[in-house]
Amino acid sequence: MKNLVLFSMLLLSTASFAQSNYDKAMANGLMQLKDAKTSQQMAASSAYFERIANSEKTNWLPYYYAAWTNILSGWMDEKSDKDKIATKANELIAQAEANSKENSEIYCLKQMSAVMAMSVDPMSRYQTYGAEAMSALEKAKKLDPTNPRPYLLEAQSVFYTPEQFGGGKAKAKPIFEKAIEMFGKFNPESEISPQWGLDQAQDGLKGCE
Repeated sequence: MKNLVLFSMLLLSTASFAQSNYDKAMANGLMQLKDAKTSQQMAASSAYFERIANSEKTNWLPYYYAAWTNILSGWMDEKSDKDKIATKANELIAQAEANSKENSEIYCLKQMSAVMAMSVDPMSRYQTYGAEAMSALEKAKKLDPTNPRPYLLEAQSVFYTPEQFGGGKAKAKPIFEKAIEMFGKFNPESEISPQWGLDQAQDGLKGCE
């Protein structure tokens, strides 16, 4: 019995140590992400999170951050291969989703990846990727009605859509306002859970004035 207790304590200690290392690695990654100012630095952040993901294969968050920073790196470089970026993002998103089904945050990434792919040739790709992006946002809202990020992404999409196609600043403004209100009430699950978006929503609202 004594040996069983000691063995159980050893298992708990090992699990705690592993979790501590994971939390530390994720915290370091988020700091690296926060300091990223160039496309190259953002791509390095993506690679860092992917390395964590490869050692923590059952956790969705490293894959999520690897995909998100990969997408951001593509937007930060006008000359980047948007199709290549979107393809890589989709691979990481699929791995995140394998560990967390029906996740609102992951559907936000699906929207972002679809928009990136659509940006290569909006006129010819809108029917496919535009519909995909809209569907992902609706799913994200349904899965977590308290999540402000789907509304931020929707507002950004409306903002950059020409008025003749149903977009523009006037229509985007109330959606940005709703997103900001929701950010004020949103409670992330943990310190390393997705928390981004408020600054972008505030900047978007300013751009509507």
